[in-house]
Amino acid sequence: MDATRTLRLLPLLLAGLAIAPAWGQAPSRADAPRGLTEIPDAELGAMRGRYTVGNDAVLWFGVTMISTWQTQSGQTLQGQLNVGFDFSQGKPSVSFLPSVSITAADAPLSTPQGQRSVDTAGLDNVSGLVQGVQVAGDGNAARNLTTLTVRDGEAPTAAGLEAGSAHAGASAAGMSASAGFDGNAANVMLQVDGHGIARQWIRPGSLGQSVALTSDGQAVSNQLHMELVRQSLPASAALDQGVAQAISLTRGLGGI
Repeated sequence: MDATRTLRLLPLLLAGLAIAPAWGQAPSRADAPRGLTEIPDAELGAMRGRYTVGNDAVLWFGVTMISTWQTQSGQTLQGQLNVGFDFSQGKPSVSFLPSVSITAADAPLSTPQGQRSVDTAGLDNVSGLVQGVQVAGDGNAARNLTTLTVRDGEAPTAAGLEAGSAHAGASAAGMSASAGFDGNAANVMLQVDGHGIARQWIRPGSLGQSVALTSDGQAVSNQLHMELVRQSLPASAALDQGVAQAISLTRGLGGI
């Protein structure tokens, strides 16, 4: 696979690292954890500077998307996709591993009563990190979860394919599950006819999770886990890097 084409997703993923911790409603001053101080907008507006990660600072970046669905009748669906970007050998390499499963139950799928509808088309026009839940029914449980882990250490061993595109799919009695990566976009999708759809995606300009239900008693979960492994630096190298970054922050200030 063309590494340049494949790594088009990397800037989006790294941008998602900056968005994910700040996504959601900001805590009030009264609710802020002890030891943390909220910075006023006026003070933020007066700040200047930038931070740049060196080319050799990131060893590995990985994303795991897991979607699960349990119907009211007992059927279970699962889709999972692991994508890893390995920079430890100098030349970037990408690995990916999709998997899906559908477990049928003795009871047939229930039929939703009445006319129900939801529309998720608007999410396709949203950039950045997106999470959406739309429910037209009772007794449902829907969750979107995004986590980020940043650590220093060794790059994990690549597991999965390292060339071409990959796709896994399964279907049974009105249910379908798919997971795939084609070099430009990664997707996981679960669908139950007449009951709804759950999906996760990473594509240029957007990283998101969506659950849309038109039934009762469904339990659906989307999980997106991101992990960034940084190269551990000796104490002297870390000091040199800190000094270099401090000098770069002063450029353009006060005539420097």
